[in-house]
Amino acid sequence: MKHLLSITDLSTDEIHSILHLAGRMHQLQEARVKKLPYLKGRTVVNLFFEDSTRTRSSFELAAKWLSADAINVSARGSSVSKGESMRDTLMTLDAMGVDAIVMRHPGSGSVAQAAGWVRACMVNAGDGTHEHPTQALLDAHAMLTHFTRTRLGTLEGKLVSITGDLLHSRVVRSNVALLSRLGARVVLVAPHTLMPPGVKTWGVQVTSDLDEVISDVDVAMMLRVQRERMHGGFFPSEREYVAAYGLTASRLTRLRPTAVIAHPGPMNRGLEISSTAADDPRSIVLDQVSSGIAVRMSVLHHLLAD
Repeated sequence: MKHLLSITDLSTDEIHSILHLAGRMHQLQEARVKKLPYLKGRTVVNLFFEDSTRTRSSFELAAKWLSADAINVSARGSSVSKGESMRDTLMTLDAMGVDAIVMRHPGSGSVAQAAGWVRACMVNAGDGTHEHPTQALLDAHAMLTHFTRTRLGTLEGKLVSITGDLLHSRVVRSNVALLSRLGARVVLVAPHTLMPPGVKTWGVQVTSDLDEVISDVDVAMMLRVQRERMHGGFFPSEREYVAAYGLTASRLTRLRPTAVIAHPGPMNRGLEISSTAADDPRSIVLDQVSSGIAVRMSVLHHLLAD
């Protein structure tokens, strides 16, 4: 691996290798001293052109727990805010001799473009509405960890519903690609106004009726309604959205006892997911956060370890 730009860039063997090593890295979180020497002397820069808390923090922890030097660069207050181009910013960082650049940017395809400008390894931490590969990997890791712990097997044949603002989501594209490769069946649920263009060519089930599938799913993944990206009326009102697409307390009773609830965060409690559902014993939301550090450690190890 030279870069991690998209799930589609990974071979099946590479996916399994990343998830397997993440399982080993996950054990470090229970240790008193959270430090491994594998990336000592390496430098990882988190370059974020969009605000983030959990993604940037987990990449920073992942680098530090592998003994790399981690530096956070925000577009706000940097030379970017003074008019410097993205290309010049990246080439400046690359000239400093950094080993990896973890980048989030509002432009789809921006990280792949950046990879052609630098010698450093590039990791896509979310580019526009395109992809967020490490989020999909950590989602899969959290699911697999749960199914292994509860002796429910693997993701093979499991039905995963992904419900919510699919139009503005980069998570959904990465998850569809990854979950399908791992043998899961995926159903996408959203109103027609929040379905991505060409979604019917993605090779997965598509419906606008959450109640049609909620009783059959093994994983109910809810996506955040990205109101900051919405300009216009995508649904009549929040109340009607909740009634049709929210994981409410009443829908919660229709989930299988063995089903789990997932959400990549941050959550809009009371909109796409009720507090009752978010805090239900079947929720793996915090497991996803925990898996995020392990998966990102594994990704950095695959990219940078000698």
